[in-house]
Amino acid sequence: MSATPDKPDRYAVIGHPIDHSRSPVIHQLFARQTGENITYEAIDAPREGFEIAVRGFRAAGGKGLNITVPHKRAAFALCEELGTEAAQAGAVNTISFRADGRLRGDNTDGIGFIRDLTENLEQPIEGRSVLVLGAGGAARGILPPLLAAEPAVLVLANRTIERAEAMLTELGSPPDLEASSFEALQGHKPFDVIVNATSAGLRGEQPPFPPSCIGSDSVCYDLAYSLKDTPFVQWARAHHALKAAQGWGMLVEQAAESFWIWRGVRPDTQPILAQLRR
Repeated sequence: MSATPDKPDRYAVIGHPIDHSRSPVIHQLFARQTGENITYEAIDAPREGFEIAVRGFRAAGGKGLNITVPHKRAAFALCEELGTEAAQAGAVNTISFRADGRLRGDNTDGIGFIRDLTENLEQPIEGRSVLVLGAGGAARGILPPLLAAEPAVLVLANRTIERAEAMLTELGSPPDLEASSFEALQGHKPFDVIVNATSAGLRGEQPPFPPSCIGSDSVCYDLAYSLKDTPFVQWARAHHALKAAQGWGMLVEQAAESFWIWRGVRPDTQPILAQLRR
């Protein structure tokens, strides 16, 4: 799917705020690597202006959009056609504008997360105990693919257990997914894999997770990313985790999946990851 030589196809990411987004850089690197003739920009749209921004971008000739905080649920509601992962998660992070006028919604977050964890970091899920911290929008996209990877134990913990239980209900109450509060994890034996899907610590407070859930064999993964260690990564290392990683790999892998959906070309993510880490 190539644009005409003199007119590149337009794509963008929409969020609020959006200044921090690395998506434009990543997609420009993908385009350079693959020879695809595209442009990619960032659009700041508050909640009340989201649908207008989507419709306006399409009317101006846009081909597709990435959706980030806080619009993934609104994008889900806006799309007339949904991919399997988006339907399972109840959230959309990739919109494609169909030739027939329909909006197609996909969710590549879970795919990107699993690919980074299992392939780039070489950490299997099957048969292992997994803890997901936080029952907000970030957790929603990764829970279905985590379940599909067949962990021995999968626990969703939140500051209040009611929100974790509500998310389980929204996901169809899968029998292999348990709900917990952070407090109830106190004294729990260490998990093999711990995934932070909260913003805990980003405002300066200490991450509120019981140290007992982390051990010397635990692999800790923060869905957030930063130019320096995130508070969760600092917490994991302070409690002697085997490995602690930020979400840079997930960011690149989910972007590559979006690029493939739009262009039919799958970029090589490894040189992009190496460049971002430098």
